[in-house]
Formats: sequence, structure tokens, C-alpha cells
Amino acid sequence: MNEKFKKPKGFGEILDHTFSLTKNHFKEFFMILIIFMGPIYLLQAIIQLASGTSFFRQVGSGDTWFEQILSGFEGTGSFDSSSLGVDISLIVVGLFSVLLFPVAEAAILFALNRIRQTEEYTVGGVIKQAFSRFWPMLGSSILFGLIMFAIIIIPILIVAFTFGVLASSVNTVVLVLLGILLFFGGAIGIGLLLTRWSFYFGSVVLDKTSPGFLRSWRLSKNRTWVLMGLYIVFYIIVSIIGAVVQMTFGALLGNSVLLTMISNMASLFTTMIFSVGYGVMYLDLKTRHDADDLKELIEDYKTI
Repeated sequence: MNEKFKKPKGFGEILDHTFSLTKNHFKEFFMILIIFMGPIYLLQAIIQLASGTSFFRQVGSGDTWFEQILSGFEGTGSFDSSSLGVDISLIVVGLFSVLLFPVAEAAILFALNRIRQTEEYTVGGVIKQAFSRFWPMLGSSILFGLIMFAIIIIPILIVAFTFGVLASSVNTVVLVLLGILLFFGGAIGIGLLLTRWSFYFGSVVLDKTSPGFLRSWRLSKNRTWVLMGLYIVFYIIVSIIGAVVQMTFGALLGNSVLLTMISNMASLFTTMIFSVGYGVMYLDLKTRHDADDLKELIEDYKTI
């Protein structure tokens, strides 16, 4: 087994290992994502070009360059074939992403597991393995989506109804403070629950356990706060990179096809970081869980 995967890692070690793996295996991981999403992004660019969106620079009206850029991004409310093309292309990318991104992430998980076992692998080989788990991944992901929808929407509806009933009889300041308290409390509670269940995907892919929620719950025991913190850090990193790319190139290119292509490449890069981070987190949980199982076996053996 690879030395860095042998022992359980702390918060900083997981981040360091994630960026180290991303750097050392950038070509393979990025190739996996390009194979899946490259054709979709190309189709998106063709749809935008066909609808009249400029390839190099797309700006709106205005006296200064800043006003032109802003109006280029803002909708005017009237029919615009270029904006229609953008909408259609976004729908196309969204639909295919739901189906293909999980397979790409599964391929990266298989690659990470091969690296963990110090085994050779090829991009084609891990992609083939990923497709062998397509239906279990799809079914489990749909179920996870339904669970996520339920634990987010239902509490919001209950709170909204309660506030509507209390609005006429409770002081406004008290309601505002109560709302803030419920918001942060609910956000933390939902975040913890989703974190505990989120490793179902690794269970489905690597351990062939479907839908994987029970195993995810067991693996993440006593690590929930650390794992949620890692998710937050990865989200912040991804958001910063996306915002910097959008602002930097958006100022030069406006809402053009070229900007969309650059943004998509940046999205692939940030997706790769998140996917590798998720894989490192899951394999670290497996290492911890396997070590705990071994300790229990040793203790049972000593008591015999």
C-alpha cells in the first residue's frame, strides 16, 4: 500500500495529500474529465455560436467599457437569440452533467484506489470500471437527491408556516432573532446530516454497497465536524477560483463563447480538486474503519 494512504490523516494532511495527488496525477485526472465533458462543452459552444453569440467578445450597450460588460451579462427582458442559445446550452450541459460527472468521479475514485494499492492503471481501464457501476450510482444518487430535498425543503416549509402564525402575536425583533437562530442551527444540522450520508458514493463505487447510506454513516462516525470543515474549505477554494476566472476574463471577453469555454475548463479543474479531495477523504475513512475493525479482532482474540 502507498505510504501516504497507510495511516489516518488529520485535517491539514488531507488537504496536503489532495493537492499533492492533483499535481502528480494531473494529466490522468484531467483527461478523465475531458473525455466525459469535452464533447458536451464543444456542443455548448456550437449552440451558442449558432444562436449569434460572439466567439471572442460579447458586450452590451453603454458609454464606458464597464457599462458595456455589465449590460452584456444582464438580461434586457426582450427576446434575444444569443441569450436563448446560452439558456439552451446551459440546459444541455446540465442534463449531461447529471449523468456523466458521477461516472467521471467514479473513474477518479478507482484511479485513487489503484494509487493507494500501488497498482498500475490506465485512463481507459478506470473509465471501464466506472461504467460497470453506472446504474447503482445513478439509483443511489437519485435517492440521495430526494433525501437532500426532503431535509432542506420540509423544515423550511414548517418554519415558514410557524412564522406566519406567530407574526401577528410575537414581537418583530424576537422573530428576527429566532429566524437567525433557526437558520444557522438548521444549516449546521442539515450540513452534518448530509456529511454523514455523503460518502454513500464511495461505498457504491469501491465497496459495491448500494445504496451505501448505512456504510457512509458508520464510516463518518466521530469525524463529522472535520469532514464538514473539509467540504467547506474545498467549496471556498472552488468558489474563489471560479470567481477569479469569471471576473478576470469576463472583463476582457464579456459574455462570449470564449469566456464560456475558459469557464468550463476552470470548472473541470475545480471539479478535479473536489473529486480528488472526496476520494482522499473516503479512503482515509476506510483506513480508519479498517484499523478499528482490526483492533476489535485483536481484542476479541485476547479475550479468548
